[in-house]
Amino acid sequence: MKTKNLKGASFAALVLPATLLYLAVIVVPVAVSFFLGFTEWKGFGAPRFVGLANYLRMFKDPIFLHSLRNNLLIIAVSVLGQIPLGFVLAYMLYRKLVKGTKFFEAMIFLPITVSPIVVAILWNMVLSPVGIFPWIMRRITGNPDYVFRFFEDRNLAILPPLFVLLWMFTGLYMIMFIANLQRIPRSVIEAAVIDGASEPVILRKIIFPSMVGLIFTMTIFAISGSLKSFDLIFAMTGGGPARYTEVIAIYMYSNTFVYYNYGYGSAVSIVIVALSVVLIALSRGIFKRLEDKYE
Repeated sequence: MKTKNLKGASFAALVLPATLLYLAVIVVPVAVSFFLGFTEWKGFGAPRFVGLANYLRMFKDPIFLHSLRNNLLIIAVSVLGQIPLGFVLAYMLYRKLVKGTKFFEAMIFLPITVSPIVVAILWNMVLSPVGIFPWIMRRITGNPDYVFRFFEDRNLAILPPLFVLLWMFTGLYMIMFIANLQRIPRSVIEAAVIDGASEPVILRKIIFPSMVGLIFTMTIFAISGSLKSFDLIFAMTGGGPARYTEVIAIYMYSNTFVYYNYGYGSAVSIVIVALSVVLIALSRGIFKRLEDKYE
């Protein structure tokens, strides 16, 4: 009996600090934000209850809707760009379809080791009106007035940040894929090759079924990270020009800490949480079917 009590006390001692930290850092702030989302509050005085007014205002605001559109594009690039491209690169390196695999592995992974702020500054030096890319294009076209005009278009301004995100984070998924590919016994693939299996067959019948769980985990990371996108885009464009590249996190930051609309900013943060939960739940349903198919 004493041994059982001792185990229970040990378990509580180990779990309690983490539970308290989780409650303090995650649960309590989300609960407070949920409450404040139904109020109007400037950071002083008592919050004034306004019901769903913040949410109604939000979904009528064209700036928020454009920010939401930009975030959905980031999710698309992350889930349908970074993860598939990371897998293709990992498979090529794992199967040694190119020479110098260690060199390419290091070079592709290198961007993720650099601070997003530094990456944003470097790419600004490339794409800005006085940057490297416009200078090269002026030399090629002979037009001394050439400028990079993507940022002048409301619908296309987000493309340069999307490219930088693709370039920066693909290496992370590549390394994760390589680590899991190395867990597959070489003998299984060698046996398939001896039996006459082609690369597409090996990929479809052996590699992909073993990667389903990992891809689901990556999808969760990609969705949650995309909805929280802030630092790189804020340092690269600040949401400009004319808020064309603004994302929900920057929209929330502006309304909360620039305009001091804490109630409205809290409502935006709850929308970010809700979108994460909904998209991850949809992804779970899709991957559950894939898991059942390959069991």
